Amino acid sequence: MPTWDERFRRGEYPTNPDPAALLERWADRLPDGRALDVATGTGRNAVFLAEQGYEVDAVDRSRVGLEITMANARDRGVADRVNPIQADLTEYAFPTDVYDVVTISFYRAVDRLPDVRDAMTIGGVLFVEHHLRTTDEVDLGPSGDRYRFGRNELLRVCLDLTVLEYEAGRERRAADGKTGATARIVALNTTDQRQSYPFVPPR
Repeated sequence: MPTWDERFRRGEYPTNPDPAALLERWADRLPDGRALDVATGTGRNAVFLAEQGYEVDAVDRSRVGLEITMANARDRGVADRVNPIQADLTEYAFPTDVYDVVTISFYRAVDRLPDVRDAMTIGGVLFVEHHLRTTDEVDLGPSGDRYRFGRNELLRVCLDLTVLEYEAGRERRAADGKTGATARIVALNTTDQRQSYPFVPPR
């Protein structure tokens, strides 16, 4: 099986993809401060957040992916706001009470979500998107179910957060017509039953 360095080097993944659409839609409602992009890949969300003014820690195990991320950040004029961290996320020691925004795109981080939550500030916002298990024919995502979310699994692991938006279903990618099954969530890190909610952005 090729390593992630080899996959990125061979161009199996876009080198300058757009940020996640749901994250873009929420951008104006996110708290200011410091951000963490988990499994940053080629930096689609990290560079976007840096453009919004965040200081971003971009963590990934792939050196090549981080190099592409930093090249994208330099092209956008935000390299000084992106801190690349090469690390194995199964072992990475997340800091505590640091991040106001955390993003995770297409990395099944269920075992690490308690640590991710501890890394968030109170009032911080978590964005996660990942492939779903499905009986439908889809083109995108892992070939087996092991690295996909089960039905409502993403919702269950976020039960100690305040869910602001959740969506799940099949979709067709406009760029190439490929289909996938994806779940996405935006959730607020809170400590009480009463809190302030951001305005829901219009669709």
